[in-house]
Amino acid sequence: MGVIAILECQFKPEHVGAGAGWLQRNLAATRAFDGCLGVEVIQDHDDASRFVVVEHWASLDHDRAYRAWREGDGRIEEGSELFAASSKLTVGVTRDDI
Repeated sequence: MGVIAILECQFKPEHVGAGAGWLQRNLAATRAFDGCLGVEVIQDHDDASRFVVVEHWASLDHDRAYRAWREGDGRIEEGSELFAASSKLTVGVTRDDI
C-alpha cells in the first residue's frame, strides 16, 4: 500500500516566481524527512499560479510524523503573503485492488 499526499497551492499571480522559490526551499526538508520516497511538483499549464505537490510516503505513520513535525519544530512561518488562497491537503492510500 502506497501513501500519497497531495497539496494544492494557489499563489497570487504577482508572486508565482517567489512562490516557486518558497516551494523549492521548503520541500528540501520534506524530501529529507524519514519515510519520504519522493516529491513531485506540478505547475498548472493553464494557470501558472497553481501548483500541485505530490508526496510519496513509505507509510501513514511516516506521513503523520511529518505532519506533526510541520505543526511543531518544522513549522513554516514565512510566505503567507504569497498565497491567494488556503492550501488544500489530501492524504490517501493507493488501491491496487481496483
